[in-house]
Amino acid sequence: MKNNNIKFTVLALAAMLCSLNSWSQNTVNAQQTQTEAELNTITTAVPFLLISPDSRAGALGDAGVSTSPDLSSIHWNPAKSAFIDGNMGFSLSYSPWLRNLVGDISLAYLTGFYRLDRRSTLSGSLRYFSLGDITFTDINGNVIGNFRPNEFALDVGYGVQLSRQFSFGMALRYINSNLTNGVNVNGTDTRAAQSVAADVSAFWFKDDLKISDYDATLRVGANISNLGAKMSYSDNNQDDFLPANLRLGTSLQLDFDQYNSMTFIFEANKLLVPTPPTYLIDSSGTVVRDPAGNPVVVSGRDPNVSIASGVFGSFTDAPGVVTGVNNDGTGAVVESGSILREELSEITLSAGIEYWYDEQVAVRLGYFYENPLKGNRRYLTAGVGFKLSVFQFDASYLIGNAQTNPLAGSVRFTLGFSFDDFSSQNK
Repeated sequence: MKNNNIKFTVLALAAMLCSLNSWSQNTVNAQQTQTEAELNTITTAVPFLLISPDSRAGALGDAGVSTSPDLSSIHWNPAKSAFIDGNMGFSLSYSPWLRNLVGDISLAYLTGFYRLDRRSTLSGSLRYFSLGDITFTDINGNVIGNFRPNEFALDVGYGVQLSRQFSFGMALRYINSNLTNGVNVNGTDTRAAQSVAADVSAFWFKDDLKISDYDATLRVGANISNLGAKMSYSDNNQDDFLPANLRLGTSLQLDFDQYNSMTFIFEANKLLVPTPPTYLIDSSGTVVRDPAGNPVVVSGRDPNVSIASGVFGSFTDAPGVVTGVNNDGTGAVVESGSILREELSEITLSAGIEYWYDEQVAVRLGYFYENPLKGNRRYLTAGVGFKLSVFQFDASYLIGNAQTNPLAGSVRFTLGFSFDDFSSQNK
């Protein structure tokens, strides 16, 4: 029963944070002022789309947009698949999730690719996130039934080489999130939320560099992902943004000799969704509304905007630190430079190092950083990889930076299979 209660709490928070977060943290009245920046996290629907699904990237601090092409390229950068070695292959990844809290939440990830011709590749993936078994009860504690909430995304991607060193890619995604099994909540019928989204990406590399006496390869990648329609779990007109996301990165590979190579990776990531604004409240703590019934925003922007406005406005919509409110409540005095500082704080950083010996054994280390005011996820990662005949096995481990970090101890396993290596072995 304890595990069910914990999982239900996680489930409820996931469904409610989008509508409650901006109200609970960002309010100010005419007498209040902020002396420093406050917690102001950005929440979206289906955050499982941002979880690193494969072990290689999971061991590199969740970096993958600029690494060498692999079987999980469709998630990080579909353009990379145009340069993947071989004609066909697939991989399966599995990760127990939040095991410090409950024992049966997990993420499974299946990918595959097929080379259409010398320049283009078709790829696909299925991502399935299970929240385990939950017992639903009504307000009186009576059991309504048992259910296994789940979310999944089905992707189809395409990558094409536009030159010997540059490629373009895109992916289409169907998303289904069934968190409540249609349970009636406060008189409102719920349902599974559905949406479609698209990714657009690019990849460039230069493999004829020299650094000191070593051959070097520079790679640069960019991916804009999860651009799609908002999602709703009921008919109450509460639509939530998808986790539209911009990821930029670069990596540098040094080949020390024919057996030893090392790659240094650095990537930055930003959500392209509205930042919760600061709302005006009266002396009783009630949010002030305009004649149309909308809450009054004194700093930042109203988050109820179109998808395009949310994406383009996400670079300039942070409320910053409010140092005063006009007497008529129509605007706020904001600390100089605080809006830019908050915008920059929304960027998460990933760094990793990957060492290969004879293209058979890999050792990986990474670090992920998120600003304390935007979620405070910070952790080290480590992992290994082995290429054995037609198979490749990868594993990663997440080391939390605090004892209370629920992600600490997370592991991922990935098994890849190459049909080309299988055919060569048979011959």
